Amino acid sequence: MDDQSMTDAFSILSRGEADTDRIAAAVASHLRIGDILILTGDLACGKTYFVKGLAAALGCEDVVTSPTYALVHTYRTAAGDLMHIDAYRLADIREFRDLGLEEYFVESVVAIEWGDKVAAAFDTYLSVAFHLAGADADHRVLNFSCLGERWSGEMVRLREEIGGGDDEPHAGD
Repeated sequence: MDDQSMTDAFSILSRGEADTDRIAAAVASHLRIGDILILTGDLACGKTYFVKGLAAALGCEDVVTSPTYALVHTYRTAAGDLMHIDAYRLADIREFRDLGLEEYFVESVVAIEWGDKVAAAFDTYLSVAFHLAGADADHRVLNFSCLGERWSGEMVRLREEIGGGDDEPHAGD
Protein backbone atom coordinates (compact mmCIF):
# COMPACT_ATOMS: atom_id res chain seq x y z
CA MET A 1 0.00 0.00 0.00
CA ASP A 2 1.15 3.54 -0.62
CA ASP A 3 1.72 6.13 2.13
CA GLN A 4 -1.63 7.83 1.46
CA SER A 5 -3.49 4.54 1.97
CA MET A 6 -1.75 3.91 5.26
CA THR A 7 -2.65 7.42 6.49
CA ASP A 8 -6.29 6.85 5.62
CA ALA A 9 -6.52 3.44 7.31
CA PHE A 10 -8.87 3.08 10.28
CA SER A 11 -10.40 0.42 12.51
CA ILE A 12 -13.93 -0.19 13.80
CA LEU A 13 -15.21 -2.47 16.53
CA SER A 14 -18.36 -4.33 15.56
CA ARG A 15 -20.21 -5.55 18.63
CA GLY A 16 -22.44 -7.95 16.73
CA GLU A 17 -24.46 -8.60 13.60
CA ALA A 18 -26.44 -5.36 13.81
CA ASP A 19 -23.21 -3.34 13.91
CA THR A 20 -21.80 -5.34 11.00
CA ASP A 21 -24.96 -4.71 8.99
CA ARG A 22 -24.71 -0.99 9.73
CA ILE A 23 -21.04 -0.88 8.74
CA ALA A 24 -21.72 -2.84 5.54
CA ALA A 25 -24.57 -0.46 4.67
CA ALA A 26 -22.24 2.51 5.15
CA VAL A 27 -19.71 0.91 2.80
CA ALA A 28 -22.46 0.07 0.30
CA SER A 29 -23.46 3.74 0.14
CA HIS A 30 -19.98 4.54 -1.22
CA LEU A 31 -19.81 1.71 -3.76
CA ARG A 32 -20.12 2.07 -7.50
CA ILE A 33 -19.96 -0.36 -10.37
CA GLY A 34 -16.36 -1.46 -10.97
CA ASP A 35 -15.34 -1.23 -7.31
CA ILE A 36 -13.30 -4.04 -5.75
CA LEU A 37 -13.54 -5.01 -2.07
CA ILE A 38 -10.75 -7.18 -0.69
CA LEU A 39 -12.00 -9.04 2.40
CA THR A 40 -9.54 -10.86 4.64
CA GLY A 41 -9.61 -12.64 7.98
CA ASP A 42 -9.68 -16.06 9.56
CA LEU A 43 -12.48 -18.57 9.10
CA ALA A 44 -15.76 -17.47 10.72
CA CYS A 45 -14.63 -13.87 11.23
CA GLY A 46 -17.60 -12.39 9.40
CA LYS A 47 -16.56 -11.93 5.77
CA THR A 48 -19.64 -13.65 4.32
CA TYR A 49 -21.92 -11.97 6.84
CA PHE A 50 -20.49 -8.61 5.77
CA VAL A 51 -21.27 -9.42 2.11
CA LYS A 52 -24.83 -10.30 3.16
CA GLY A 53 -25.10 -6.84 4.69
CA LEU A 54 -23.67 -5.23 1.54
CA ALA A 55 -26.13 -7.11 -0.65
CA ALA A 56 -29.09 -6.14 1.51
CA ALA A 57 -28.02 -2.49 1.56
CA LEU A 58 -27.68 -2.56 -2.23
CA GLY A 59 -31.27 -3.83 -2.53
CA CYS A 60 -30.65 -7.54 -3.10
CA GLU A 61 -33.48 -9.79 -1.99
CA ASP A 62 -31.65 -13.09 -2.69
CA VAL A 63 -30.24 -15.34 0.00
CA VAL A 64 -26.50 -14.64 0.09
CA THR A 65 -24.29 -17.65 0.81
CA SER A 66 -20.57 -18.32 0.82
CA PRO A 67 -19.21 -19.13 -2.65
CA THR A 68 -16.43 -21.35 -1.24
CA TYR A 69 -17.26 -24.32 -3.49
CA ALA A 70 -18.80 -22.46 -6.43
CA LEU A 71 -16.02 -19.81 -6.25
CA VAL A 72 -18.39 -17.10 -7.54
CA HIS A 73 -21.96 -16.05 -6.82
CA THR A 74 -23.50 -13.08 -8.62
CA TYR A 75 -26.45 -11.26 -7.13
CA ARG A 76 -28.72 -8.75 -8.84
CA THR A 77 -29.18 -5.62 -6.79
CA ALA A 78 -30.92 -2.30 -7.32
CA ALA A 79 -27.44 -0.77 -7.81
CA GLY A 80 -26.28 -3.40 -10.35
CA ASP A 81 -24.60 -6.78 -10.01
CA LEU A 82 -22.72 -7.78 -6.87
CA MET A 83 -20.10 -10.41 -7.68
CA HIS A 84 -19.12 -12.40 -4.57
CA ILE A 85 -15.89 -14.35 -5.01
CA ASP A 86 -14.17 -16.70 -2.58
CA ALA A 87 -10.45 -17.13 -3.29
CA TYR A 88 -9.86 -19.58 -0.43
CA ARG A 89 -9.45 -22.64 -2.67
CA LEU A 90 -7.37 -20.88 -5.32
CA ALA A 91 -3.69 -21.78 -5.35
CA ASP A 92 -2.41 -18.42 -6.56
CA ILE A 93 -3.15 -15.32 -8.58
CA ARG A 94 -2.53 -17.17 -11.84
CA GLU A 95 -5.36 -19.58 -11.04
CA PHE A 96 -7.56 -16.57 -10.23
CA ARG A 97 -6.77 -15.00 -13.61
CA ASP A 98 -7.50 -18.32 -15.34
CA LEU A 99 -11.12 -18.02 -14.18
CA GLY A 100 -11.55 -15.25 -16.76
CA LEU A 101 -13.69 -13.03 -14.56
CA GLU A 102 -11.98 -9.73 -15.38
CA GLU A 103 -14.47 -8.80 -18.10
CA TYR A 104 -17.26 -8.86 -15.49
CA PHE A 105 -15.46 -6.64 -12.99
CA VAL A 106 -16.31 -3.45 -14.90
CA GLU A 107 -20.01 -4.40 -14.78
CA SER A 108 -20.21 -5.29 -11.08
CA VAL A 109 -19.30 -4.39 -7.56
CA VAL A 110 -16.86 -7.18 -6.62
CA ALA A 111 -16.35 -8.51 -3.08
CA ILE A 112 -13.53 -11.06 -2.74
CA GLU A 113 -13.22 -13.17 0.40
CA TRP A 114 -9.66 -14.30 1.10
CA GLY A 115 -8.83 -11.42 -1.21
CA ASP A 116 -5.26 -11.08 0.02
CA LYS A 117 -4.48 -14.06 -2.24
CA VAL A 118 -5.44 -12.06 -5.35
CA ALA A 119 -5.10 -8.39 -4.34
CA ALA A 120 -2.05 -7.94 -6.57
CA ALA A 121 -4.35 -8.30 -9.60
CA PHE A 122 -5.94 -4.91 -8.84
CA ASP A 123 -4.67 -1.33 -9.05
CA THR A 124 -7.28 0.03 -6.68
CA TYR A 125 -9.49 -1.46 -3.98
CA LEU A 126 -10.99 -1.06 -0.54
CA SER A 127 -9.68 -3.62 1.92
CA VAL A 128 -11.52 -4.78 5.03
CA ALA A 129 -9.64 -7.13 7.38
CA PHE A 130 -11.76 -8.97 9.97
CA HIS A 131 -10.33 -10.02 13.34
CA LEU A 132 -11.90 -11.60 16.42
CA ALA A 133 -11.92 -9.05 19.24
CA GLY A 134 -11.33 -10.36 22.72
CA ALA A 135 -13.41 -12.88 24.61
CA ASP A 136 -16.80 -11.89 23.20
CA ALA A 137 -17.55 -14.21 20.27
CA ASP A 138 -19.74 -11.55 18.60
CA HIS A 139 -17.10 -8.80 18.57
CA ARG A 140 -14.94 -8.17 15.52
CA VAL A 141 -12.41 -5.49 14.70
CA LEU A 142 -12.68 -4.39 11.07
CA ASN A 143 -9.54 -2.72 9.71
CA PHE A 144 -10.19 -0.55 6.67
CA SER A 145 -7.43 0.42 4.24
CA CYS A 146 -7.21 1.10 0.54
CA LEU A 147 -4.98 1.05 -2.48
CA GLY A 148 -5.26 3.60 -5.27
CA GLU A 149 -6.90 6.95 -5.76
CA ARG A 150 -10.49 5.67 -6.05
CA TRP A 151 -10.74 4.97 -2.33
CA SER A 152 -8.19 7.37 -0.85
CA GLY A 153 -10.68 10.21 -1.33
CA GLU A 154 -13.52 8.21 0.21
CA MET A 155 -11.74 6.98 3.33
CA VAL A 156 -12.27 10.11 5.45
CA ARG A 157 -15.97 10.26 4.56
CA LEU A 158 -16.37 6.53 5.14
CA ARG A 159 -14.63 6.74 8.53
CA GLU A 160 -16.87 9.67 9.54
CA GLU A 161 -20.02 7.85 8.42
CA ILE A 162 -19.12 4.65 10.25
CA GLY A 163 -17.78 6.45 13.30
CA GLY A 164 -14.24 5.09 13.47
CA GLY A 165 -10.71 6.31 13.69
CA ASP A 166 -10.63 7.36 17.34
CA ASP A 167 -8.24 5.92 19.89
CA GLU A 168 -10.48 2.90 20.43
CA PRO A 169 -12.23 1.22 17.49
CA HIS A 170 -16.00 1.39 17.87
CA ALA A 171 -19.30 1.19 16.10
CA GLY A 172 -22.87 1.73 17.20
CA ASP A 173 -22.03 3.05 20.70
